[in-house]
Amino acid sequence: MSAKSEFVGGQHIQKLENSLCDRLNVGFAVTCANGTDALQLSLRALGVGVGDIVLVPDVTFWATFEAVVNVGASPVTVDVDPVDGGVDLKAFIKAIDAYSPKAATIAHLYGWGSVHLNEIRQLCRDRGVMLLEDGAQCYGVEFEGKPIYKDAFISTTSFYPAKVLGAAGDGGAVFTNDAALADKVRQLGNHGRTQHYGYGSVGWNSRMDALQAAFLNLSLDYIEQRLASRHQSAEYYRRRLRGLPLRVMDVPAGYLENGYCNVCHLDAPHRATLEAALKAEGIGFGNIYPGAMSAQPGAEGYIRAAVSNGRAAEYCSTVLNLPLFPYMTTAELETVVAVVKKTLA
Repeated sequence: MSAKSEFVGGQHIQKLENSLCDRLNVGFAVTCANGTDALQLSLRALGVGVGDIVLVPDVTFWATFEAVVNVGASPVTVDVDPVDGGVDLKAFIKAIDAYSPKAATIAHLYGWGSVHLNEIRQLCRDRGVMLLEDGAQCYGVEFEGKPIYKDAFISTTSFYPAKVLGAAGDGGAVFTNDAALADKVRQLGNHGRTQHYGYGSVGWNSRMDALQAAFLNLSLDYIEQRLASRHQSAEYYRRRLRGLPLRVMDVPAGYLENGYCNVCHLDAPHRATLEAALKAEGIGFGNIYPGAMSAQPGAEGYIRAAVSNGRAAEYCSTVLNLPLFPYMTTAELETVVAVVKKTLA
């Protein structure tokens, strides 16, 4: 038995946070219970609350939307750019002009980010809109030769087991280069505590447990090999699926992807046929994501507005994700490719 038992916090957490800062070239990393909490802690630390408007991608995971609602603010959804799956820049500008948001969230989907990331960051700085970058899917992504989190005002990640860097259970983190902002996030995630039994704000319990941190510290020893294998699989699909009636999304200019997932687009009839063929062969697939945020039944009563070019619904109806996981063999990849080619050729 160790001389000192630390079930929450302690040396494993400190080691993980230090490693994340070094690897991602950020000033501060604050771990928390999960990726959704990371978003909510960030919004709370930014002072977002009741009466505020926050821009949210119309194509993202529900947590990006619900985090805004859970802090009491009103989401305005922004249409998708089909080139990269991020927000459409023109719609984003239109939303800022029309609704004067206090903050905006963007989501770096699929293992890369928006082709307009520099413009979005600069626009938010110029217009006084605090930008939160949801990086749940982009650990290991580089933008213009640097970790994508490096130049973000504030960003988050998720350590859900299916992520590129996944925990044994769940976990998340917030990244920033602002010391005061990092301190506020840490305080809110520990009941608002400023000292033992002293509280400077109302927070909640979102501390990462030491087991998850220890697991992640071990995983980091192998993360480069895992990223390389994912990248190879993503490129294999692009190379082998050319010439078929589907579009395998390419990595936007300026990015090094992490191989989080494969992303294909094909019309609804072809998608349904291919899904049936994959199911018949016992091959899994995904749809990231099958429906826009503005169309979710749960959004009713909370969404302030949707700034749309009409693309989100069509985009969601055509997306299909083929299997992609660490250390896929050529035989496994070719099995998937053979079914796709037989079905669509």
